[in-house]
Amino acid sequence: MPTLPPTDLVRVAVPNKGALSAAASEILTESGYLQRTDSKKLTLVDHENGVEFFYLRPRDIALYVADGTLDIGITGRDLLRDSAAKAEEVLPLGFGRSRFYFAGPIGRYRSVEDLAGLRIATSYVGVVEAHLAERGIDASVTRLDGAVETSIQLGVADVIADVVETGATLRQAGLETFGEVVLESEAVLITRAGAEPPEGLTTFKRRIEGVLVARSYVMMDYDIAEQDVAAATAHAPGIESPTISPLARDGWVAVRVMVPRRGAQRLMDELYDLGARGILMTEIHACRL
Repeated sequence: MPTLPPTDLVRVAVPNKGALSAAASEILTESGYLQRTDSKKLTLVDHENGVEFFYLRPRDIALYVADGTLDIGITGRDLLRDSAAKAEEVLPLGFGRSRFYFAGPIGRYRSVEDLAGLRIATSYVGVVEAHLAERGIDASVTRLDGAVETSIQLGVADVIADVVETGATLRQAGLETFGEVVLESEAVLITRAGAEPPEGLTTFKRRIEGVLVARSYVMMDYDIAEQDVAAATAHAPGIESPTISPLARDGWVAVRVMVPRRGAQRLMDELYDLGARGILMTEIHACRL
């Protein structure tokens, strides 16, 4: 791997293509960082925020971070585990979620124990071998890039192991999943394992956490009679506590509170039934808690 010259910038690896690429750039943009507008661009320097971005193959990112060439990376948990690189997950990012399963001809296999002595085709040899080793199962694992569903029909494998979303592609190939989930994956922020945290990691991580929280919460404002505040705040206590301000209308106050996005409409109904009026819900773009 190339060794980059010394720099004061935090070096961050970002997926250059695939399912993680657009979502990774989106969360970085929401976190206040510059992102490329040309998909052919391989690097981008954000001098104002002290960061340099490198757009790399998602499968290679853990390797560059593990050897210290780059400080931080965004990749999939499945790719991190498959690489066996000395890098560690520091923050799950909530996008690019997937589940990894074994699959075979319908009705033929039921559990991971049935894999003993079989041939398994997968794009994630490291993940599969580790899973089998943990359970003491001896099977032959072969790496195939791209679609692996046809490997059984072609006679090069008995079983496949792959990311499964709806299962429609498997059914078309006459296959079904069996056994437990091998791995639940999503995009993760990673850094080098066993090393001092890179300069700037705390700020970088805090910014992204602020966006993740903002995506999960909304701000709710409402007016309510003072006598009903306790009941209302019991329904919506907020992160720390609600902000309560007096209104010109005697005996009434204005309340502002962060509430989970999920269930926010139901909460508006509950607050209305308690006597709240002028209930408003607004988006939060970023925060620091």
